[in-house]
Amino acid sequence: LWPWLLASSGLSALFQLVILPFFPDSPSYLLIQKGNEEACRKAIRKLWGEGDHQAEIDDIMKEKAAMTGTKTLRVLELIKERSLRWQLYILTTVITTLQLCGINAIYFYSFEVFHTAKFEEYLIPYVSLGIGLCECLSSIVCSTLIERFGRKVLLWGGYTLMCSVLALLTMTLSLQHRFFWMHYFSVVLVFLFVIFYGIGP
Repeated sequence: LWPWLLASSGLSALFQLVILPFFPDSPSYLLIQKGNEEACRKAIRKLWGEGDHQAEIDDIMKEKAAMTGTKTLRVLELIKERSLRWQLYILTTVITTLQLCGINAIYFYSFEVFHTAKFEEYLIPYVSLGIGLCECLSSIVCSTLIERFGRKVLLWGGYTLMCSVLALLTMTLSLQHRFFWMHYFSVVLVFLFVIFYGIGP
């Protein structure tokens, strides 16, 4: 069953490949990159229906005018540019902390945590599947929360909660041989960590 389950993701990719030719190009791409205003108007009508869309075209034209005044920077020029230095620091910090936040360790050791919690062998893959579903659902929740609270609050909150969960998980894994219920608490913490990861970073 698992090979078929893994192969099922290819069905959605195949479906996208089949319907992709029927989608119109982006109006901004047609106007800014291709310079084809008529194709842009046609794409807008196909996306938004008939009507006066001159305001949207004017916005795209303003964007095009703003882009013509900017210079495309190479990697070394980007690093040397003082006005972009803080943005570069922030981006590097976010990407680095994302890689070192512990999600890979959680995925790697979750099987062992579930095994120690006395789950049946045939149930462990389904519990692992539940972790993936938790991450997927929390990412959907994040898309609604980010509009209300902003990216900074979700990043700070997510990392703070993830640090707290990792500290508790370290404690429960250390004490799991003394108290039988620590195994189940560890499983709950694994799920909570994945949820906070999906909502935050």
